[in-house]
Amino acid sequence: MYSTELGINFFGNESNKNNRLNRIELLKKNINNFKIFLIIAGTNTSQIPGISAAGINAKSRRKTALADAEFVLKGATKDHKYKLPLLNAGVTPALISYVCSKLINIYPVIVPLGIGIKPYFNHLIVEDRDLGPSNCLTTGKSMSKNRVMNLYERGLAIGKSSKQPILISESVPGGTTTAQAVMEAFGLQVSNLVGSSLFKAPRELRRKVVQKGLLNANLKTDFDSFDVVAAVGDPFQAFSMGLLIGSRLANQPVILSGGSQMLAIILLVLEYIDLKNEDKFTEDVFIATTGWLVKDNSLDDLLNLINEKYDVKLIGLASPLNFKSSKCKELKDYELGHVKEGVGAGGISLLAFLDGFKNEEIVSLCQQNLEMMKSLGQISQEKDC
Repeated sequence: MYSTELGINFFGNESNKNNRLNRIELLKKNINNFKIFLIIAGTNTSQIPGISAAGINAKSRRKTALADAEFVLKGATKDHKYKLPLLNAGVTPALISYVCSKLINIYPVIVPLGIGIKPYFNHLIVEDRDLGPSNCLTTGKSMSKNRVMNLYERGLAIGKSSKQPILISESVPGGTTTAQAVMEAFGLQVSNLVGSSLFKAPRELRRKVVQKGLLNANLKTDFDSFDVVAAVGDPFQAFSMGLLIGSRLANQPVILSGGSQMLAIILLVLEYIDLKNEDKFTEDVFIATTGWLVKDNSLDDLLNLINEKYDVKLIGLASPLNFKSSKCKELKDYELGHVKEGVGAGGISLLAFLDGFKNEEIVSLCQQNLEMMKSLGQISQEKDC
């Protein structure tokens, strides 16, 4: 893993130093021009006990994505409508994304998919909200293929019309499990590499869930990316596939801000596009995440698996953000391995660092906003969940 003078770590493709510096310059040049999409999506996979830390129980996980989106847009406010989920440790990474998006003066476009509730704040409508969350992947029938294709086409159209670089972020409770299912459907053995919002990834539980889903899906030998998403995926994956392909057709750089969920999108796209175009397609596609997620090298190994399988040179970048100096328990918990990533925290904080903001400044603002959200009762208590 190579580190720049800013403390940004590169992982994945071992390209030469000049190429890495060129990648950084491309991002620096476009910092204030990025359009950030925060895709909040619902899947009933999140209702499996022990599968996700995005809320202390299944009921609270139903509103996690809405609360994250509200916080990213509005920050700590007494007028909040949704309480942020109580976590066993840490605090939502929406806090990091809010602080850093304000610093670089870019506000995300919220795309709700399968949430079942119409958000009161500004959002992009891409499908009928009455469709609700996708089914639990154990059914092997997460969504109809028609829904998958509609989401893909909407993402593709939005991406193709883009006149600026794109950053794709997500809040999808249960999303690392659907990501694992998608990757395993295409033959990658990733059960020990896919991360988790939980301190200790529920690997055995996820292995059983994915195994059951793929068994029930009964995918034949001629399946494609859309078949896989319909069988064991989630709405975020279908829409983001289209958004990524469309943005690259418009020759826009794309940051995929997250971990294994973003690598699942890359895999789905690489399975779908013409083999001859894969290297050119991925040239200006970046995986950006937090340093906490790459600490154990599993995301590096996962990215390299994809690089080898599809003969591409994808580069990952890890934000230097750390909370070592923080006095707040919820922030210190990140240093212990809790939460780690989500809601675009890695990519958006990376842009803030590239724009010249310092770690101490971001930590201080995170602490201030954390104290405000606590004093305003913006985090659920267990009795509220």
